Amino acid sequence: MDLMGGMQKALRHMLVARGVESTTVQVGGQTVHHYALTGQGKGPPVVLVHGLGGSANGFGRTLFGMAKRFSRVYAPDLPGHGFSVEYCGGEVCVRNQFDVLRAYVEEVVKAPAFVVGNSLGGAMAVNLAAEYPKWVRALALVAPAGAQLPEAENTALLNSFVVKSPAEARAFTRRLFHRPPLPALLFAYELRHFYDTPTVRALTAEALATRACLEPEQVRNLAMPLLFLWGGSERLLPSETLNWYRAHLPAHAQVRVVDGFGHVPQLERPDELVSHLVRFADSAEL
Repeated sequence: MDLMGGMQKALRHMLVARGVESTTVQVGGQTVHHYALTGQGKGPPVVLVHGLGGSANGFGRTLFGMAKRFSRVYAPDLPGHGFSVEYCGGEVCVRNQFDVLRAYVEEVVKAPAFVVGNSLGGAMAVNLAAEYPKWVRALALVAPAGAQLPEAENTALLNSFVVKSPAEARAFTRRLFHRPPLPALLFAYELRHFYDTPTVRALTAEALATRACLEPEQVRNLAMPLLFLWGGSERLLPSETLNWYRAHLPAHAQVRVVDGFGHVPQLERPDELVSHLVRFADSAEL
């Protein structure tokens, strides 16, 4: 067993020991692993959507904090990520990843949810809210991808997922965090196994070939309560992403640039992330 795979399984065992459900479900023709935790709160269900190369384990330290405020918390592994098997039945593309997310919300969550999306998960959350608003009670975008970027910045971003040496692995890891934890730097070359997968390679190749991105009106027309969180130490996504979203978010959106947040605050500052999400939910009377 590889080191990272063993650590991921150990984290899953710890979550299950604390009462988190870890099961697989059939949605959209795919076998999808997910976590589910019954909460003590009265808020709507929460769906936590990871980004490219990420997994539901990345939200492991936020599950219990969110469960204090909301009725149920869900975190799926998209196909080819985490403990979900590779996508079955056709060419891997962002659209079929999105279709699985939509089917998951419709068939597993079965209620309008507070959808929280990070990175590529943020872009897919926007798509879900724009195309199927009845399933999205509120939306939180945490360092979301999907902005229309100049070709050079877009290419550099996608090429950064190709890691060929320990030095490149450490450089990529530093871009994810405000202050990279020492273990992440020590095992940075092992972390490449999260990004060097057939699914991630297929998705980045598609994005390079098509330059697919969100349309301004998809963001502008979002009517549900909306929180946009951007890290003051964001180093993975170019600053043009923040500028693009600021130009197109609806007037009611709450936009916060948070000092001490990098690209994946759910890993580095989980309690602070939960605090921002709960304060937003309170202000939106969820």
